[in-house]
Amino acid sequence: MPSLSMAHLLPIAMLFGSNIFMTFAWYGHLSYKSTAIWLAILASWMIALPEYMLAVPANRIGSAVYSAAELKTMQEVITLTVFAGFSVFWLKESLTWSHAVGFALIAAGAFFIFHAKT
Repeated sequence: MPSLSMAHLLPIAMLFGSNIFMTFAWYGHLSYKSTAIWLAILASWMIALPEYMLAVPANRIGSAVYSAAELKTMQEVITLTVFAGFSVFWLKESLTWSHAVGFALIAAGAFFIFHAKT
């Protein structure tokens, strides 16, 4: 197994952080539906700035060791992981077996992206 450098690990950590911010920016306001929509939009934009401050360098650093397809695949798997926790703990929504199957199929797709031979 190849050794993992900071260029391998830092983008993953940064993408997790960026996804936490973006998930709150996109869905956090759903717990405050009585708030004016313009205020929800403004708050979401303010939350999204730190997201971009993590995502852009994560992709720049990660591109030294990952392909663009691998970075995007990582992003999607991380997004689903963060969203699953967010929907349960913040939105108080249950995940069903069909969610688990759908997420597992996406994870299976990620396996093939990372094992693609050129």
